[in-house]
Amino acid sequence: MTALSFGVAAVFLPLFPLSMVFNAGFNRIRNAYLRAILLLIWPQIGLSLLYATDLSAPRWFLSLALFTSVLYAFRAVSLREVGQWLGYLATSAWALLWVVALFTHTDAQLVRVYALGFSLPLMLLALLGGRLEQGFGAAYTGLYGGLALSVPRMSGVLVCVVLAIVATPLFPGFFAMLATVIATTPTAPLAALSIAGIWLLWSWAGVRLLQGLIVGPASAGEAPDLSLASTLGYATVLAALIIGGLYFTGGPQ
Repeated sequence: MTALSFGVAAVFLPLFPLSMVFNAGFNRIRNAYLRAILLLIWPQIGLSLLYATDLSAPRWFLSLALFTSVLYAFRAVSLREVGQWLGYLATSAWALLWVVALFTHTDAQLVRVYALGFSLPLMLLALLGGRLEQGFGAAYTGLYGGLALSVPRMSGVLVCVVLAIVATPLFPGFFAMLATVIATTPTAPLAALSIAGIWLLWSWAGVRLLQGLIVGPASAGEAPDLSLASTLGYATVLAALIIGGLYFTGGPQ
């Protein structure tokens, strides 16, 4: 892989310090639908660039990808703004696609499925974040709480979406992470241990996000809850993610 192709691919499959390009641009976008589209297509562009080049890469790529993923996962633990949290979790997840593509010899189409499995729940949270901004004026943890009491349908969907993002069992991210840990253990046990640690950091970040939004007394502000039709729409997408995860990535490759 040439230095130029590395640089371009490292923007779309973010590697530090080029990961700052994506996060700076993402934070400037305020439209929830544009954010959702970006979360879907950005890693797919990166994978297209990656697979258009020679896939042989030096070993330090593995270290850089893991460092990027750990860095952004750890930073997400303390973030309060939902949009920034989204960008950092996306960066952490997409950086691991370098490990999958270059060091586990996973089929290219399956790697694209992994990318979709990471991106689709993030898209859903981008849309929910837009609803929070419309209803409360901002999407910050701790600014308002008790959403479980004031907007129960949105809260239930939000919890399920965050669980999908942090790769809990049955969602595609879980199978992608499990397969990556298993594939890297024989040849790079420290890398496998690092990926497991990243996985735990995602869970920690997800718990803190939900704690700041869901738990506590209901906020004094009023915001409309999700309609029944919207709730069913989100539930359908989440169910499709579970079915897709079981079908496409339901076991180590």
